[in-house]
Amino acid sequence: MSFNPRSLRRYFPILDWGSKYNKDTFTNDGVAALIVTIMLIPQSLAYALLAGLPAQMGLYASILPLVAYAIFGTSRALAVGPVAVVSLMTASVVGNMALQGTAEYAAAAITLAFLSGLILLAMGLFRLGFFANFLSHPVIAGFITASGILIAASQLKHILGISAGGHTLPERIGGIIENIGDVNVITLVIGASATAFLFWVRKGLKPFLIAKGLTPRMADILAKAGPVAAVVVTTLISAVFQLQNHGVKIVGDVPRGLPPLTLPAFSGEVWGQLFGAAVLISIIGFVESVSVAQTLAAKKRQRIVPDQELIGLGASNVAAAISGGYPVTGGFARSVVNFDAGAETPAAGAFTAIGIAFAALFLTPLLYFLPVATLAATIIVAVLSLVDFSILKTTWGYSKGDFAAVLATILLTLGFGVETGVSAGVMLSIGLHLYKTSRPHVAEVGLVPGTEHFRNIKRHEVLTTPELVTIRVDESLYFANARFLEDYILDRIADDCDIKHVVLMCPAVNEIDSSALESLEEINKRLDDGGIKLHLSEVKGPVMDRLQKSHLLHDLTGQVFLSQYAAMKALGDVTKPAPSGPVAA
Repeated sequence: MSFNPRSLRRYFPILDWGSKYNKDTFTNDGVAALIVTIMLIPQSLAYALLAGLPAQMGLYASILPLVAYAIFGTSRALAVGPVAVVSLMTASVVGNMALQGTAEYAAAAITLAFLSGLILLAMGLFRLGFFANFLSHPVIAGFITASGILIAASQLKHILGISAGGHTLPERIGGIIENIGDVNVITLVIGASATAFLFWVRKGLKPFLIAKGLTPRMADILAKAGPVAAVVVTTLISAVFQLQNHGVKIVGDVPRGLPPLTLPAFSGEVWGQLFGAAVLISIIGFVESVSVAQTLAAKKRQRIVPDQELIGLGASNVAAAISGGYPVTGGFARSVVNFDAGAETPAAGAFTAIGIAFAALFLTPLLYFLPVATLAATIIVAVLSLVDFSILKTTWGYSKGDFAAVLATILLTLGFGVETGVSAGVMLSIGLHLYKTSRPHVAEVGLVPGTEHFRNIKRHEVLTTPELVTIRVDESLYFANARFLEDYILDRIADDCDIKHVVLMCPAVNEIDSSALESLEEINKRLDDGGIKLHLSEVKGPVMDRLQKSHLLHDLTGQVFLSQYAAMKALGDVTKPAPSGPVAA
């Protein structure tokens, strides 16, 4: 077998951008990595907390996965690592299998990352990225909004210093209300202060620093370091006043060192319990990651390869699994920061991994007195930016079906948990698609005077002839809508004795499956029984290729015309103006 460099570059994009790497690119990637590292250290710790895992697993998930993505990923700016939604889904899934804080809990999270990685790799190798299309954008937006609310609600117990459980919003609110009398005032002061400070940092610190004379770039770096400042200050306060003795929960011992070599559980029972969730996490993570990557790539007129992105994310998750981490994907906030900071290649992610590794080696002992409330504040501020109820207003005005899907996804996610919510969202997306396409737009058309164009007789003043009915089908024909077209045509010709020809105009028909073919054969037969001929016009080449392998064209009572104008000229005189309405296509 001959060596193909292009094929190798397809699976190893590092060979492409790496061959053009230079000193300037190195400098830009290094600066971006520094900024993202500062942002990612507290985020990694916080998201591990959200997933119910030891804090160090957040750091571990931010080292080797970034290196793996730098080798296999195609986005120049995507920053891979723990993210809020995937962390929440991990906690929801693994929490049903083992008690939080146990070795079995951490092992299940590692296995979940490994399974997700295998699923993503398989999808990438077999080019199955189109499966992500089963999650419509409105449903994804609804799910992320609901997840943001759930995540913020889950962290309120840490802000208040109380115990409260639950996987759904009613359960979490109920737990908080039930234990509200146990609020730790010191924890509340730390958590509320950190939250308020981080909100101000996000919106007001950069303009404040620029007003004080700092350059926009330096002001941006300091603003991104806001969470680190909150961590440092609250940790110092906690250590000086020994707040753990006053009921303030702290992070405690965080093992120092590089990620250990870990292996997933190879138990059929465990894999069976995790597989469905791993599929959902893989698809959600892929959709979120690719959306961010495509948005950032478009700004620099770059392109990503979705199927290769599957391989990059799959490799990242496998890397997380063998280095003590948990499922990862491309994060929106840190990717935007990476892009704005000037990252030019995925090497910025590898440099970030070096920074996180340095923190794991030398900084973890300093985190002992870090209040958990500070990490909770970091999560709340990060995830509330995900909450966007404007999607409800947008879909209500544009599509009531999409609105119903979004609302149902939000309510089901809040009321029954993330797995139920996203599963319902997928089923609603598919169900709505099937419903819409099962009732395709079909229009009777006529000739626009003075042209060779045909338009809907209910919308335009057009010319028709009593003996000829032209029906334009605006959808591919398949099993779900074949009977609808059959009923439409038979209803149209009923009790109309003038009709001698029916033409199916097919410019929008990209596919005719076997069920639709049988329906067309039945339509041809039923029309023939009534003395009416069936004709086709404007059939696309690939569709005609398929039809030529069937009996339809041999048995067709009429003809196949290249254009609808040719059909009308051949079959009848256009003499009768049809009623008109508002002008539209």
